[in-house]
Amino acid sequence: MTKPSLSTRKNPELTAARDWVSTLAKYREPNQWRSSFELGVSIIPFFALWALSWMSLSLSYWLAFAISVLNAAFLLRLFAIQHDCGHGAFFKNRNVSDWVGRVIGVLTLTPYDVWRRTHSNHHNSSGNLDKRGMGDIHTLTVAEYQAKTPMNRLAYRVYRNPITLFVFGPGYLFLFQNRLPLGLTSSVRFWVSAMGTNVAILAALLAVYYFGGLMPVLLIFLPSTLIAATAGVWLFYVQHQFEDTHWDSDEDWQLHEAALHGSSHYILPSVLQWFSANIGIHHVHHLYSRIPFYRLTEVLRDHDELANSNRMTIRESLANARLHLWDEQNRRLLSFAEARALYG
Repeated sequence: MTKPSLSTRKNPELTAARDWVSTLAKYREPNQWRSSFELGVSIIPFFALWALSWMSLSLSYWLAFAISVLNAAFLLRLFAIQHDCGHGAFFKNRNVSDWVGRVIGVLTLTPYDVWRRTHSNHHNSSGNLDKRGMGDIHTLTVAEYQAKTPMNRLAYRVYRNPITLFVFGPGYLFLFQNRLPLGLTSSVRFWVSAMGTNVAILAALLAVYYFGGLMPVLLIFLPSTLIAATAGVWLFYVQHQFEDTHWDSDEDWQLHEAALHGSSHYILPSVLQWFSANIGIHHVHHLYSRIPFYRLTEVLRDHDELANSNRMTIRESLANARLHLWDEQNRRLLSFAEARALYG
């Protein structure tokens, strides 16, 4: 028998995580017209702003750059739609979802089939201490960190530094790491996904360079890509890296407990929630990933318990950037300073 979670044992009035699955199943069906509308209001403005920014190059480089910064928000939203396609949550027809995801993957510099596989691994092992490594922010326990050599501790500190994670990391991830199917190199299918996406990206950039020279690449493509990538990495970080998140060893790990209690509910202003396609409602998404993003708000409207779970404001989220180590004894993330004070 599956044992109740710690949070449920402390408060019997809370619904057990696994019991939410049947409740949430009624929200899983996408609306074909709504999905098409959401795609249209994301991709049409994206290309329109690209064109406007390109035309603005003849007037002012700064104006072109400013428009590309705005366009990063639409690129972020397209990535969120690609994300729903990967879960089979955007169109009822899986083939349509997959091909929409593959096309968007060229714009987001993300090989769709590779990403879908690694992201599936993330959902299937999130919060499992014995299955870390693919599709996650690398996180060590306090004991693991203490057992490492000084050089390996330094390497981990460099990796977890906010400058690495949120300044250099997003550009490295989307411009370089995504060019190869890392972790999946034994499969021809994933090589085809990565190389096919690379060829399409290269062809698009060569066309831009041929017709517009270097400035559209430097002032439109790169700024919008890097800003969207940084926002995406930050959102992914705060969705699972918070003080009272949920980690367990494999023998104690439960999928639905980790989904509900190890994922945040990020409270964003309405405009940011729209551009991020409700991805801040991440605890519900992890509980039932087949729910289209535009139906996640229905879930919160109908279920106060989920609406009030794991809430995190932008101000509160900023403190999460200093958390680095999982404390297995006290079951919370610690900063390096807190770990040193507690354990030496």
